[in-house]
Amino acid sequence: MNPPKTDARRHHDPEVRGFASDNYAGAHPEVLAALALANGGHQVAYGEDAYTENLQQLVRSHFGPTAEAFPVFNGTGANVVALQAVTDRWGAVICAESAHINVDECGAPERVGGLKLLTVPTPDGKLTPELIDRQAYGWDDEHRAMPQVVSIAQATELGTVYTPDEIRAICEHAHAHGMKVHLDGSRLANAAATLDVPMRTLTNTAGVDLLSLGGTKNGALFGEAVVVLNQDAVSHMKHLRKLSMQLASKMRFVSVQLEALLARDLWLRNARHSNEMAQRLAEGVRAVHGVEILHPVQSNAVFARLPHDVSERLQKRFRFYFWDEAAGDVRWMCAFDTTEEDVDAFVAALKEEMAR
Repeated sequence: MNPPKTDARRHHDPEVRGFASDNYAGAHPEVLAALALANGGHQVAYGEDAYTENLQQLVRSHFGPTAEAFPVFNGTGANVVALQAVTDRWGAVICAESAHINVDECGAPERVGGLKLLTVPTPDGKLTPELIDRQAYGWDDEHRAMPQVVSIAQATELGTVYTPDEIRAICEHAHAHGMKVHLDGSRLANAAATLDVPMRTLTNTAGVDLLSLGGTKNGALFGEAVVVLNQDAVSHMKHLRKLSMQLASKMRFVSVQLEALLARDLWLRNARHSNEMAQRLAEGVRAVHGVEILHPVQSNAVFARLPHDVSERLQKRFRFYFWDEAAGDVRWMCAFDTTEEDVDAFVAALKEEMAR
């Protein structure tokens, strides 16, 4: 029996946008155009293609002459590969308790990467040298996992942003203890846009050894990259990427997306826009009595506290997530395609639900 013939069709309303995650957004039209450009004909597989080669030049223009990019499928894969590259089997990574690698990666750094996370509670998602010292000890104690890496996120899981001086202080402190520094940069573009600095100012110039460079949250269809900044800090990246199932055979389709973001500052345009929409959202929310903004709005995230029943009703009109449901905390995310009309409609709906 022949299967029924069906045509491809759209299964969603492209005019509907929410505030649940910047991962909900589609791909930027310039990224889709780049994918079409890279299609057709044959290119060498597993990263020996012309697009991956050109990506290396672009990455060096943003992160210095020694930078090398290793494209991967996703952010968790980037973090796991990067952290494996700078730890021994007995190694540990110091990170904020709220870090994505600790709370949102299903234990992958520990179960797949085979390393130990040493977490530190922070009020704003940011580490400091003093906070790092709570876990930076016991290097000669065979009963304790050895701290070998400090991992920070830029922007953090709470939407806050490290200044260049704060990152530099962390790097100097970590290096003085013989530790490396990894930066989870899934939203590095948003942080750079907020501070109005090049991405290198927050990474290699500040002393970061390697980073996970985000693409998906900033307009890519899929794909991130591990960017090695300090070649002396890592070894066997190619083997680790393959071992971790992050080596794309048709890598040109990952690389060309990152190329589209980096070549003409699309990364910056997208990040500035999503940041601006978050600021507009925060400004509108501040005027609503009974709603509290919990953290400084420094990227494309707004964290707020409001009555639980209001959030539940509002979720039926716009998608978003609870951050701490027991406390009534929610997270609202803006994306490159969030419009002023989206924000204004959401604020108006919030006011209506608060007034009920």
